[in-house]
Amino acid sequence: MLFRYLVAPLLLSGSLAVNAQAQTTAWQGKQCAVVLTYDDAIDADLDRVIPALDSLQLRGTFYLIGSSPVVARRLGEWRKAAQKGHELGNHALMHPCDGTLPGRSFVTPDNDLSKYTVARAVGEIRATNTLLTAIDGRTRRTFAYPCGDRTIGGVNFYEPLRSDFVAARGVTKGLPTAAQADLTNLACYSINGQSADYMIDLVKQARQTHTLLVFLFHGVGGGHALNVDANAHRQLLRYLKAHERDIWVAPLVEVAERVKAQQTAAAGSAPAR
Repeated sequence: MLFRYLVAPLLLSGSLAVNAQAQTTAWQGKQCAVVLTYDDAIDADLDRVIPALDSLQLRGTFYLIGSSPVVARRLGEWRKAAQKGHELGNHALMHPCDGTLPGRSFVTPDNDLSKYTVARAVGEIRATNTLLTAIDGRTRRTFAYPCGDRTIGGVNFYEPLRSDFVAARGVTKGLPTAAQADLTNLACYSINGQSADYMIDLVKQARQTHTLLVFLFHGVGGGHALNVDANAHRQLLRYLKAHERDIWVAPLVEVAERVKAQQTAAAGSAPAR
């Protein structure tokens, strides 16, 4: 009986250690993965965000709208960002959102997803991939749902696009493990006015739970109705850099490829039923 009481805690601690090791394997052996994503291809990305990331040798994912004038006007700068290791992600050609939903007064008839067909949505997204490849020469990237909208008339328009992307980022909050991560709708935390402490606390939670944390930013220090203070953003970056031994910070395409490999390996080792 005494032997049982002595051995049981040892077995439990060993099991927890193995589980933690399996979770961190997905994150390059580190405690967690953190991905910094920036939507809408705005001037602030090139003027403030990329210089801030480059100064600390951190890399992020920038979701470009194919029709954005900032893409056309500053194409060379986007190309340089990609050459430095940042991901240029796909945020569709026209950033269509479902205008029938509450709070969508900003949606115009031209970019109302509810008036699209699935074929049109797929075609515009693939056209944006062609544009992005012309900029960065890459064929592997991720997609971000404009406004988080995923369906047209009840049909998920991403289904025909699964082979076009490594993964797609949604807008729902969550800190998934590699096994839990839904590569068709990756969870993220949208930042709009929150403090540096709030963002750093999220990173600490991810470290403790060995999970994936994706940040969603728009404006940084201005430039968008959804915004985060530039100093708060800078404090987050400095925290990530100071703890880079324990935190894997990478573009979403790289993290998603790692997650996909882990999930495929796990599925292959699962016993047949």
